[in-house]
Amino acid sequence: MADRKNIMSMPIACFWGVLAACILGIIIGSFRDFDINVALADKTELGSFFATYGSYFSYCLYPAAGACMYVGLKKKGDRYRLLAWTLVILGWFMAVYYSNSYNGKVVRALFGYTAGESSALLSVLSWLFWAVLYGWVPFAVIRLVDDSNPDKLIAVGAAILIAGIAADNVNLWLKQVASRPRYKYLITLEDPKSEFRNWWQMIPNLAGSNDNFKSWPSGNMTIASMMFSLPMLTDVMKKRSGRKNGIAFALACVFVLLYGYNRIHMTNHFLSDVCFGTLITYLIYSLISTAFLRGYSHL
Repeated sequence: MADRKNIMSMPIACFWGVLAACILGIIIGSFRDFDINVALADKTELGSFFATYGSYFSYCLYPAAGACMYVGLKKKGDRYRLLAWTLVILGWFMAVYYSNSYNGKVVRALFGYTAGESSALLSVLSWLFWAVLYGWVPFAVIRLVDDSNPDKLIAVGAAILIAGIAADNVNLWLKQVASRPRYKYLITLEDPKSEFRNWWQMIPNLAGSNDNFKSWPSGNMTIASMMFSLPMLTDVMKKRSGRKNGIAFALACVFVLLYGYNRIHMTNHFLSDVCFGTLITYLIYSLISTAFLRGYSHL
């Protein structure tokens, strides 16, 4: 059975620590959002590179989740073979799909693709770039996981996959609810502060398809915060240990902090956007993973 003192394979103290950090950031941002961006926002080439390709590490969790379910189902018998292959392909496809959707424009530019002018082959090649980039992940995870508890492998993989999709869609919905203007849009105006709105000053559905009004909550932090599920993966690996889980959690924390700074630095978000994006995603992952891990013995 799952340890009721742990959340996502980490002591419950870690859960409260992440929540406390996010809430503190929200409180500070509620009073100082605009001033913090004035002090920190400054687009750089390094920041742009990290904004585009940093999500790769988070999206690797999708094919990794598919691989966990593949191994677990395969261990249960040949009757699950088709389902196992379907899920591992689905995990890989989700990573390719999200990367191409959110960051494909930059990669297509690297391939010299211009919509309406270039050959469609260049667009296909840019998509294959992502396909190859994530292709190694399932094979590596399949070799590294411990298949002695197939039900747990299925539960971990399903939790990561479902929580990721749920968090992404909740974030997209909340962006429409808030329709908060981004800092990068505000600084194009003559009087940026006059059009600034705090996160609670919501104007539902004002954004529509206009990305300039999709600041709250941060979608990229939804992606980055997926990394908090990394200890669940290390916990189903061969030669697992609490120390390795702790290292995975520490790496996730550092990654999320860097990503949060990047979102402010690149003029895309305010501090409260970043902290809400992290908090909402972390809670979704915590709830879904706890439900799956506590119920996996009944599969």
